[in-house]
Amino acid sequence: MIETIGITKTIGEKMILRGVNLRINQGESVAILGTNGAGKSTWLKIVAGLLKQSNGDVLLDGVPRKKDDYSQQQRLGYLGHQSFLYEAFSPVENLQFFAKLYQLKSPDKRIHQLIDDVGLSFFKHEPIRSFSRGMIQRLAIARAILHEPDVLLLDEPHTGLDQQAVSLFNRLLLDLKAEGVTIIMVTHDFPQINAICDRAVILRKGKIAEDECIRGRPVSWIHSLYEGEALSS
Repeated sequence: MIETIGITKTIGEKMILRGVNLRINQGESVAILGTNGAGKSTWLKIVAGLLKQSNGDVLLDGVPRKKDDYSQQQRLGYLGHQSFLYEAFSPVENLQFFAKLYQLKSPDKRIHQLIDDVGLSFFKHEPIRSFSRGMIQRLAIARAILHEPDVLLLDEPHTGLDQQAVSLFNRLLLDLKAEGVTIIMVTHDFPQINAICDRAVILRKGKIAEDECIRGRPVSWIHSLYEGEALSS
């Protein structure tokens, strides 16, 4: 379970988050929506431990998030706008590097399976410096789930992916969801929200404006919720 209590974030004179209280239970799949500047990515980075909040608390299973707490960090997987990959390394070498960081034992089988799962098996030994944006994103997805996290934090994860890659990625997410992994996804991609998520939280000007179950709702309803036009019934 992840909970943020009274989270604020001020950068310079601008307040990005204004007291965000949000609880997400283990196994939930939640979309975080909002216009540019609403505070979505800022909130996600704070939960991931990549950014320090100005005020408030982040709890993981009721325990406050602590800086450099390895056991807490091990439970989280994060996919942001940066891939965190090394362009001189091949996909195999990149994942081997991160496997060492996570102190994974005998990771080779999982590394090769993930590379196959994201559709990069023919390129697994090629340096990624020549990879397309979509190929880099595929490998970054594999990096984010390599250590089998309990919570997966995704910031615009479908960016740069072609339709085949989107299908592969969604299948991976649905498998993780079935295993009880918590999925929190910042996105503007309403069809993908509809395919993956059961709940939508909408931020407006740094505050939660809507928090609704969207399971079984059509894409048009989710879009109207985003626009502030949907009824809660």
